[in-house]
Amino acid sequence: MKHHQKIGLFIATAALGLAAAGSANAAGCIKGAVVGGVAGHYAGHHAVVGAVGGCIVGHHLAKKQAEERAAAQHDADRAHQLPG
Repeated sequence: MKHHQKIGLFIATAALGLAAAGSANAAGCIKGAVVGGVAGHYAGHHAVVGAVGGCIVGHHLAKKQAEERAAAQHDADRAHQLPG
């Protein structure tokens, strides 16, 4: 199996695993894995390492954005409940 085929198989397997787990932040991991895989490939044929690192970073950023949106929604809900 060629190197680029292994990358595709790895990313597809990771995406299916996350989708099956129902992770709300799977999109962050998938996007990060794709970007990290490409960057790792061009940085010295370390696409798999880049994909794993990109998945971790993408998941972290997606989770952080979701928490910020939830906090903003909570603040907006509280503002509407105040007597005024």
